[in-house]
Amino acid sequence: MRILLIHTAGSEGSVAIADTEIEPAIVATEQLPGRTSSERLVPAVRRLMASRGWSLKDLAAVVVVHGPGSFTGVRVGVSAAKGLSEAGRVPLIAVSRLALLASAASKTGEPVHAVLDAGRGEFYYGEYVGRRCLREALLGGEDVRAAASGGVTIVSEAKVAEALAGLELRVLEEPSAADALPVALERIAARDFDDAATLDANYLRRTDLEIFAKQISQKAAK
Repeated sequence: MRILLIHTAGSEGSVAIADTEIEPAIVATEQLPGRTSSERLVPAVRRLMASRGWSLKDLAAVVVVHGPGSFTGVRVGVSAAKGLSEAGRVPLIAVSRLALLASAASKTGEPVHAVLDAGRGEFYYGEYVGRRCLREALLGGEDVRAAASGGVTIVSEAKVAEALAGLELRVLEEPSAADALPVALERIAARDFDDAATLDANYLRRTDLEIFAKQISQKAAK
């Protein structure tokens, strides 16, 4: 089974291709340094596929990390994955970046809290038990501290670790596209695919209306 994996939601992007018929299954990867995903993603996909003599019709799935994270990176990755899926009539799988980070924790059955920097003093927060998502939300620091009481808290950014000092944290490297393979294989086995026509980015941002309402509330409280 041949799979293309794309992750451009973080500070750096990556692409990987996997063949589950061989060991190790990840047969090629390419990093997309800095904020270069928009220019480098499609050429990187072409290079990796060509290096193995693969075409889109050979793929069992296209997998994309669809956020939360960089607005531009998320948009680029999702757009490319949807286009490739539709062009090759290949099943599409979208994986949350928070779920990918949480999947790095040992499977003990205890809650896993994954936290990523969202800017503006806020955080992307996800709570999981195994592969099951209990919730994902955009939270302030104090709300994250209250939510992450019990279980293990996973972060991948020094800025987040510093902001949440005092909590018991596990600091891991940002997962790459290749790290999405185990999640993708479970989804393929369950025939749990996403619809390329309706798939949207997972921004977890508040709408302008919510931001405006919060500002009005804060002014009224003064």
